Amino acid sequence: MSKKIGIVGAGTAGLHLALYLQQNDVDVTLFSDKRAEEYASMRLPNTVAHFSVTIDREKALGVNHWQTGDVGYFGHHYYIGLPEPMRFYGDLRSPSRAVDYRLYLPALLTDFVERGGNVEYRAIQQEDYAALAEEFDLVVVSTGKGTGDMFPKIPELSPHTTPQRQLCVGIFKGIAQLPSRSVTMYFSPGAGEMIEIPTLTFNGMQNALVMENLPGGDLEILVQTKYDDDPEAFKTLLLEKLAKHYPTCFERIDQAEFDLANSSLDILQGGVVPAVRQTSIELENGTIAIALGDVQNTVDPMLGQGANAASHAAFVLGEEIVANDVFDARFVEKVDSRRNQRVHSATRWTNVMMANLENFPPEFGAFVGAVAQSPTLADTFTNNFNYPENQWDVFSSPERVAAFCASA
Repeated sequence: MSKKIGIVGAGTAGLHLALYLQQNDVDVTLFSDKRAEEYASMRLPNTVAHFSVTIDREKALGVNHWQTGDVGYFGHHYYIGLPEPMRFYGDLRSPSRAVDYRLYLPALLTDFVERGGNVEYRAIQQEDYAALAEEFDLVVVSTGKGTGDMFPKIPELSPHTTPQRQLCVGIFKGIAQLPSRSVTMYFSPGAGEMIEIPTLTFNGMQNALVMENLPGGDLEILVQTKYDDDPEAFKTLLLEKLAKHYPTCFERIDQAEFDLANSSLDILQGGVVPAVRQTSIELENGTIAIALGDVQNTVDPMLGQGANAASHAAFVLGEEIVANDVFDARFVEKVDSRRNQRVHSATRWTNVMMANLENFPPEFGAFVGAVAQSPTLADTFTNNFNYPENQWDVFSSPERVAAFCASA
């Protein structure tokens, strides 16, 4: 049976799904509001690392253009800024990799087009979905732009109404790489967190700094201070805060060279409200619109789960589209039963970690102490960034945290 699938949005979820369906000879049209050549001149959209499970999917799609031996990283350093700072390291079984999405997304979009893919370059608004329903057997919505309130929040999975962190995210030059490329996760209790990610950008390997600042804390000023207003004043402020809160990063900075890596477009400031939404709706003629990626699951970037969960969900959806000829409520049930374990766990684990890092309850302190003393636990915790459902197995209750600690 011939199937026609429309995908709105050309982020990781939309592109991975489009490439998967193309690979399996499904008639698919991708709607993108940007052409490949437009990405280079846009503001940094995010700072995303792809874990090995996602890189494996890229290999399967034939779009693994960036070899981890050249640009990947091999583990996580952890720095907890307590009165007596704690430091430990966890290995990844297989490397992860971060590529500036202004390089990554247009490369995959070009792959899709060069393989004969059909792309319509236009922004889709909520009023356009009735027409899409007439054209396609299934409409996949993988961008929140123009969707309004199409997919309502699920209250029990969306406890927050405001951002839990104020974000200041940028790619910077002048920070020396560690001897073995690694992410460093820094925690400054009462102020916030920072994730330092070796990242391939336009001028080679640089470091992304994902600064997660507690509202009302000492670091929130980094979100309120704009680089463009006074670049030197911004850099001076940032260096002061790094020295105070994240000293092991500060000590690797060449202050004469330190700046945004390419231009003033390399910084993003704002906040994300975590939310999990209803997975599908029925359009006017009965055609199903199904949510994918950030539309289904908006997660704070602290633990890097958003794009990786989106890629997983895209493959699940792709497999079910190939296997099914009828796209109805039962189809959605089958998709959700396979993807939601990982997608929902990514959100739950991230939300709990943010709360733990803000309040540092005794059971979380015990966890940190146990992992810092056990390389086996540190490696397990680090590798399970690939598997948020395994992390939720640990963090879903104090009893489970205690059992994980005891397993060492």
